[in-house]
Amino acid sequence: MPVTSNRPRTQSSGALVRGPERTLAGPPRRLRANRIASNGTHAKSGSGPVWLFDLDNTLHDTSHAIFPQIDRHMTQAVQSMLQVDEAQAHILRERYWRRYGATMIGMVRHHGVDAREFLARSHGFDIPPLIRAERDLPRLLSRLPGRRILLTNAPLCYATTVLRHLGILHLFDSLWGIEEMQLHGQFRPKPSRSMLRHVLAREGIESHHAVLVEDTLDNLRAARATGMGTVYIHHPHTPFGGKHHRRPGYVDLRINNLRQLLLHASARFLV
Repeated sequence: MPVTSNRPRTQSSGALVRGPERTLAGPPRRLRANRIASNGTHAKSGSGPVWLFDLDNTLHDTSHAIFPQIDRHMTQAVQSMLQVDEAQAHILRERYWRRYGATMIGMVRHHGVDAREFLARSHGFDIPPLIRAERDLPRLLSRLPGRRILLTNAPLCYATTVLRHLGILHLFDSLWGIEEMQLHGQFRPKPSRSMLRHVLAREGIESHHAVLVEDTLDNLRAARATGMGTVYIHHPHTPFGGKHHRRPGYVDLRINNLRQLLLHASARFLV
């Protein structure tokens, strides 16, 4: 299946090629895995694992300022699109997030809401001023051997904004947002094991050669069940994450920041 690019791609010559832009508010079109680079970066034997990175509270500190904004705008989106009061909108937002892993899925399944419109409304605020991340993040990621893929339950429009502001968009071979996480016409975000296997198949990766870097333990448990390596980046403000101070058995490596990943990756994953 062909893939479409909505961000600059790097050719082997190093020149940038502008692909067609895609926004959540744009006209409906078929959603596919979003390859942003075609520069021969596919992992080869001995070149290191393929790193599948989560975004929020993994590559940047979302709990600092962004999550409160998403919560507020998402509640407002539920309120206005369903014509309910704020209290009921908050209840529905929480209920669908816990049940499906994303409020948007409940809105689509139970209310027929347009997914693109909901995602655009819930992430329609000025993001860059709120972003906070580790110092020297581009250097840290660039020194990590192997191919890098973004795998997030957030929308692509938001994800690309964050990655571009952090100066690391060019370091990722491809991006998977919640728009791409569909199987048989149904959204299947993390921790869906079938979706994880689908991503690996589409990217041409054997599970034992892939490592998921995440702040959410349910997603890591699913990754281990598919045969992937797992890195738990502990963020104290991740929902349900504050009480987990030890390394569960399905986690290969527990770290507090990406600098520690660079320090320990060679001993744990690079063979």
